[in-house]
Amino acid sequence: MIAWLDDSNRFPPLQHAMVEPNGLLAAGGDLSAARLLAAYHQGIFPWYMPGEPILWWSPNPRMVLLPQALHVPGSLEKTLRNKPYRVSFDLAFDEVMAGCAAPRRGEDLTWISQEIRDGYGQLHQLGYAHSAECWMDGELVGGLYGVAIGNMFYGESMFARRPDASKLAFVHLVRYLQQQGFGMIDCQMHTEHLARFGANEIDRDQFARQLAQLVTAPRAPERWQYDFHNPGS
Repeated sequence: MIAWLDDSNRFPPLQHAMVEPNGLLAAGGDLSAARLLAAYHQGIFPWYMPGEPILWWSPNPRMVLLPQALHVPGSLEKTLRNKPYRVSFDLAFDEVMAGCAAPRRGEDLTWISQEIRDGYGQLHQLGYAHSAECWMDGELVGGLYGVAIGNMFYGESMFARRPDASKLAFVHLVRYLQQQGFGMIDCQMHTEHLARFGANEIDRDQFARQLAQLVTAPRAPERWQYDFHNPGS
């Protein structure tokens, strides 16, 4: 039986998470900025479908990417050099969330509800949630969003309306995080897509130990200033 959250922002110990479904830790509560920040400080994230209560997760193992371990496939490296595009950060957060919230092809529902968008919108206003946008011909064609605390970044969702658009934004973001001294990117669950970029699974206890050090790094929340134009060739 999982715990139901009360009005405080306390969560059960991670070891109480269920084995099946993998990582389900608690239910209920809200998506206030204070509760979301309390969750991310412990590596806990919300994920639930419309009509369900808010569900909080801490899966084991955990998929992570170390920024310095980023692998860019050769074909994408050519696109990064040769294709005309623009990548920016924090210029269109609401639009990126709307793109991520759009149902995928063949699906009718999305887990990114208005409640989710409002909660992360609050974190964005506070300087904790960030977006990376890819533009082509002046149009937003892909991007992703996530949460940054200290030297830890938590990836949440991405979308693409043109081939490789979200990948271009992702590579620029990871390289930026490496330059800024971030130590780890949380990718939550295993996907072959992220594995191709160098992400690996680690044990939840190891994840929690590394996380505890990274989130305490002295980094003030702020809007990120990044705007890269690639003219193409």
